[in-house]
Amino acid sequence: MPASSNFQEAIRQAQSSALVGPNVVNKALPYVGGGMVLTAAGVLGGLALMASNAALFMPLFWVALIGNFILFFVAQNVAAKGDNATALPLLSAYSLITGFTLSGIVAYALSVAGVGAIGTAALATGITFVVASVTGRRMSDNVGQALGSVVGLGILGLVIAMLVQIVGGIFAPQMFLGGTFELLIAGFGTVLFVGAAFVDFYTMPRTYRDDQYLSGALGMYLTYINLFIFILRLIIALNGGGRRE
Repeated sequence: MPASSNFQEAIRQAQSSALVGPNVVNKALPYVGGGMVLTAAGVLGGLALMASNAALFMPLFWVALIGNFILFFVAQNVAAKGDNATALPLLSAYSLITGFTLSGIVAYALSVAGVGAIGTAALATGITFVVASVTGRRMSDNVGQALGSVVGLGILGLVIAMLVQIVGGIFAPQMFLGGTFELLIAGFGTVLFVGAAFVDFYTMPRTYRDDQYLSGALGMYLTYINLFIFILRLIIALNGGGRRE
């Protein structure tokens, strides 16, 4: 789960109240927005492919999923070095392919809860961003570091719970891939990434230099993509649907 490793690294590095990149948040935000737009385009492309050639979608989905996992680590490493000219096209491709891999869960949400589910998840994610952008910047060191520690531990717990769900789903899919268990994971993940959204605005200027704005943008992008996914999963679970892999 790249999002968890990226976020926990930011928490470990933000141990001091000293700002190493006072302008990094403002520099990163346009690229976070651009990544979201590319992700939306990738989702639309995936939905279009499912409608026109459903048999081709799953092979391409697995190729995209594996390739995107590798691309994440390459892009993260390049962005961390401040090589923004090289990192930007890599992160653009990563955002677009991420959207394609999310088109499956978006299609399932549409079938279970309708287009309103997508609108609700997007609106809730946007509202969280606005509130976090104001509040997160103003958090004291005590609150920021404490919340960061809680969220870091929570992400570890979430990863463990999702692994349990995957393994349990092999032997008892009715119990682990839907119902109460899925509802609990979706709810916990939603709360967790809402907290992470606030922490991002505190940790970024204490973790990344101003020239590392693309590295910071990647971390924030992952927070909001995960928040959108878990809100969508929560809506699906509340509407009686299970998780679709």
